[in-house]
Amino acid sequence: MLCRAALSPLVRSPGWCFVLPPHAIAAISRFYILRHNQRLRNESIRYWSNIPFITMPLSRAHGKSFAHRSELKHAKRIVVKLGSAVVTRGDECGLALGRLASIVEQVSMLQNQGREMMIVTSGAVAFGKQRLRHEILLSQSVRQALHSGQSQLKDMAIPVLEARACAAAGQSGLMALYEAMFTQYSICAAQILVTNLDFHDEQKRRNLNGTLHELLRMNIVPIINTNDAVVPPPEPNSDLQGVNVISVKDNDSLAARLAVEMKTDLLIVLSDVEGLFDSPPGSDDAKLIDIFYPGDQQSVTFGTKSRVGMGGMEAKVKAALWALQGGTSVVIANGTHPKISGHVITDIVEGKKVGTFFSEVKPAGPTVEQQGEMSRAGGRTLAALQPEQRAEIIYRLADLLTDQREEILLANKKDLEEAENKGRLALPLLKCLSLSTSKLNSLAIGLRQIAASSQDSVGRIIRRTRIAKDLELEQVTVPIGVLLVIFESRPDCLPQV
Repeated sequence: MLCRAALSPLVRSPGWCFVLPPHAIAAISRFYILRHNQRLRNESIRYWSNIPFITMPLSRAHGKSFAHRSELKHAKRIVVKLGSAVVTRGDECGLALGRLASIVEQVSMLQNQGREMMIVTSGAVAFGKQRLRHEILLSQSVRQALHSGQSQLKDMAIPVLEARACAAAGQSGLMALYEAMFTQYSICAAQILVTNLDFHDEQKRRNLNGTLHELLRMNIVPIINTNDAVVPPPEPNSDLQGVNVISVKDNDSLAARLAVEMKTDLLIVLSDVEGLFDSPPGSDDAKLIDIFYPGDQQSVTFGTKSRVGMGGMEAKVKAALWALQGGTSVVIANGTHPKISGHVITDIVEGKKVGTFFSEVKPAGPTVEQQGEMSRAGGRTLAALQPEQRAEIIYRLADLLTDQREEILLANKKDLEEAENKGRLALPLLKCLSLSTSKLNSLAIGLRQIAASSQDSVGRIIRRTRIAKDLELEQVTVPIGVLLVIFESRPDCLPQV
């Protein structure tokens, strides 16, 4: 692409055609690459093959993961892990080209924003299986045609294909497909194949680290995969013992190990489910977990492994928690749903509520979603109470305002002092924030009046109309449900409501 951009004035000249020898093309390419890289370092607005994109101020100190989703927009270095179920078709023979193209588009968009993107991909085995099946069918049909004079494809038995052979046959085709797709966005991609032994050897690990850093510096997207053509079968081992130890048994553990090694800000794990559920996703009572905290594993029941690939959700969670321990934020999301797969990666980086976000910072109280669920459940319980029971609750609130007057006034005094010290509230708001003994007494009296009049507030017939014989229409007071009240600097507002 650089050569074409460099020679574009000559190519566009009518009646001229230039044919350059390979060494001249290589020399021109090196010249423009060096000049281009120098320009990338010196300019805040960068250009790649005449396509502008903005360099964003995304630097941050690595070592601690993001605490909230809203902080993900500051992620500079991102690893996207594509599971086998995301990359392959439903028949497990061949690639899901539409999904793959959409993922490449999103990665390219983030790369062109100035982020450093890396992809850990599956799919070599599925791609190789498709190619080998085609070759076997073709050779069998030729042999049968030579021997019998006719092809009987329906009687052909395709042998079981060994996974390593499929990986060897599919790896080059998978990479060629990635290169063709990234070229559409003027982005170069590079392939790296690794095994577990590459991480155990200190020299190899340093070499891998240096190669990845150099590729990222040159604005190239590294595409990493386990070398399934030579990798041994996974064996039980004692991984997850510390930040520096994890066994690369599948692409989930590979992505986690790579994210920590490269001090990555964010690891996005795409699978065929929306995220992590508290029970197997197929069950009726399964609920998606929005935020997952270390130590919550006991509250989750894992199902079976993925229909393809070597890992399941349990393997993803273990790898995610290990990466989180190493300072990398993790999100597990669905990369196969047709309505969200086209923007799932960019939505995650923008901080939208997609998939399951792993966080080490657990809030002191329930989340907003949990409070809403509790309010709805409580509202249904209150709606079924008898009038005397509702009145008793309101009387109890009035008594609490009186009995805990000193504690309430002391807390209000602290609020006032903090507001005055920060100087952020205007004088009218400060007056609204202030509580007094008279205000509390007035609130308690008002609550008791409401409790006394609440005996007939629910179930009272306001209007009755006879529509026909033995048919009457009644207007009856009923509970209206849960109210959301938003107010500021008004501690007495809630009892008033």
